[in-house]
Amino acid sequence: MDETVREAEPGITTQTAYKYIQLNVVSGVARLTLNRPPYNVLTIDMMEEMARAIEGLHDDTDVRVILMKASLECKAFSAGIALEDSRPDRAFQMLDAFQNVFRNILEISKPVVTVVNGQAIGGGCELAALGDLIIATPKARFMQPEIKLGVFPPLAAIILPLIIGHKRALEMILTGDPLGAEEAQRLGLVNRVVPEASLDEEVEKILAKITAQSAPVLEMAKKVLYDTIGLPLPEAIKRSSNIYLNQLMYLDDAKEGLRAQVEKRKPVWKNK
Repeated sequence: MDETVREAEPGITTQTAYKYIQLNVVSGVARLTLNRPPYNVLTIDMMEEMARAIEGLHDDTDVRVILMKASLECKAFSAGIALEDSRPDRAFQMLDAFQNVFRNILEISKPVVTVVNGQAIGGGCELAALGDLIIATPKARFMQPEIKLGVFPPLAAIILPLIIGHKRALEMILTGDPLGAEEAQRLGLVNRVVPEASLDEEVEKILAKITAQSAPVLEMAKKVLYDTIGLPLPEAIKRSSNIYLNQLMYLDDAKEGLRAQVEKRKPVWKNK
């Protein structure tokens, strides 16, 4: 059973205990750590924990950003789906649990920053690819080797073409060959490649920039980007404009941002 402990100052620190992941919230950052050593192989139980943890953050006004990474005890970001949960008799339950994780990542109102310092294979690669921002080290490797096992990656087949292009996604899926960190950055899968020695420092800098912004504005910006994927340009512009005029313009923070610009000062967000 999950157990949540709140520190003396509510909303500042929250720690939730799970079996295969770790979740704690500190100063606006929800840190979700994959913790199934040695390779973070994804089981149905682990994916159910992840889905539940992410869903529980949706309406948490204390959280501005989610950081997803592997624990220090693990040798990979994730080596993919467990073989015992990939059998035909468990395929439905596995795919359902997997899709729940992905659905919650896509629908979560918070930006998701993913850190990859090692291999992201199969389902682990698909999981990493759904991060809104990916920070990697030169040790990172992204691979979809399912074709070598006689199957194909059902979610990567949808999301990778949107991120790295149709032809390169086909090559990656049909050959099972890995992408190194630098190539993944060139193709747009990875935002930054940083040395392992400065990884924590660079991640904290990015988190600080995001948490310095208005929470509802961050949420609306992410919503527009995802809600307009694949739409014809006129419809995408209409939907973006509708959110801008009928939601964003009614926020106190939108008015505060403009006032602060005129008064040449740093805005003070009310997060509403």
